[in-house]
Amino acid sequence: MLIIPVKEGEPIDKALKKFKKKFEKTKVVRQLRARTKFTKPSIVNRTKMLKAVYSNDRNLRIEQ
Repeated sequence: MLIIPVKEGEPIDKALKKFKKKFEKTKVVRQLRARTKFTKPSIVNRTKMLKAVYSNDRNLRIEQ
């Protein structure tokens, strides 16, 4: 459960903005979308490996 402290006289828009930021940081929506479909563990491992290779290559290019 998210708790957002709201000060006296603070506009609701500002409190909603704080709530949205906190909600995005918890990554609830991302988890829900991931649960809607099943991906095989081999495909999950493959995508992790491809992301690692890509980020490693990008880091090497930046260093050069």
